[in-house]
Amino acid sequence: MARTLQPLGDRVVVKATEQESQTKSGLYVPDTAKERPQEGVVVAVGPGRTTDEGKRIEMDVKVGDTVVYSKFAGTEFTEDGEDLLVLTERDILAKVN
Repeated sequence: MARTLQPLGDRVVVKATEQESQTKSGLYVPDTAKERPQEGVVVAVGPGRTTDEGKRIEMDVKVGDTVVYSKFAGTEFTEDGEDLLVLTERDILAKVN
């Protein structure tokens, strides 16, 4: 049974993009030597952060955006064979146009 994720608050679910397995010079990089990805596509977005006064602040990202995030941010988990990452909006550094 497939589940759908709905992040809470200012959290975002991101699917990391795969890194190249070959360098520009033609060398193949083994999986053990690859760095943790820092770029991914937003899969789900929470409703946004709530202020102390009870107002909701909308998220700056939306589903489908490609983002760059902090290297060691978030919590990794696997859903239906896909590696996903849940992180807060403040861990997102930039949107890629």
